[in-house]
Amino acid sequence: MRTKKEVYKKEQDEIINKIISIVEINNNKQITLYELDNDIKKQKEIMDLIHDIRKYFSFNNLKAV
Repeated sequence: MRTKKEVYKKEQDEIINKIISIVEINNNKQITLYELDNDIKKQKEIMDLIHDIRKYFSFNNLKAV
């Protein structure tokens, strides 16, 4: 049986790129939790991706998602 990583590689890459663009990772490739906690718009945009994340990523060991 093929894993989601093999089957949905393209979709996973698209979701990852969406998240990177939402959080606007800077050149240092970092963002603080403080910045995310205080940006409701970014939180909403990421929350809107939860359905796709659950569909395209294996999250059996990720209970918080």
